[in-house]
Amino acid sequence: MKIRRTSTSMFLLVLPVAVAASGLQVEFADPVWDGAVVPEGYQCQKFGGTHGSPALHVNGIPERANALVLEFSDRSYAPMDHGGHGKLGYAIEAGSTSVQVPSVPPHTMELPTGFWIIAEHSAPNWDKPGAYLPPCSGGRGNAYYVTVKAIVREGENMRELAKTTLEMGKY
Repeated sequence: MKIRRTSTSMFLLVLPVAVAASGLQVEFADPVWDGAVVPEGYQCQKFGGTHGSPALHVNGIPERANALVLEFSDRSYAPMDHGGHGKLGYAIEAGSTSVQVPSVPPHTMELPTGFWIIAEHSAPNWDKPGAYLPPCSGGRGNAYYVTVKAIVREGENMRELAKTTLEMGKY
């Protein structure tokens, strides 16, 4: 937060657009996920996977937030980093400070209630198209993660309040 003095001797309070992740915490809801290695069956269909994204516990959500954004990424492969495995929104009740985000099925545009697609995964010719592409490096040891953002969504406008990253593991 900054306070600036204007030319007319008035003070203007300037708030940052995004607040640091102070307090936003994300952890896996399923103990099969440990953050070190992507569990068997949670990779893309091309390599035999059948399961969707990990279910998540999200705590410390700012009270003004009415949605979360989940960006699934592959840190080891630039074209799939920064949400290349899918960017999804998930509506939450305003005032909620803790929620459980359910798993999203892979390779489909049909999502559970509360989800919407911000950007489908960016490799439809590598494996099957869909909103979410599970880890799909073929076991090369790529590092996967999910960025979770608490936002205020008003129509198509989204304002970030907090964000954090959770390591999904290597595959």
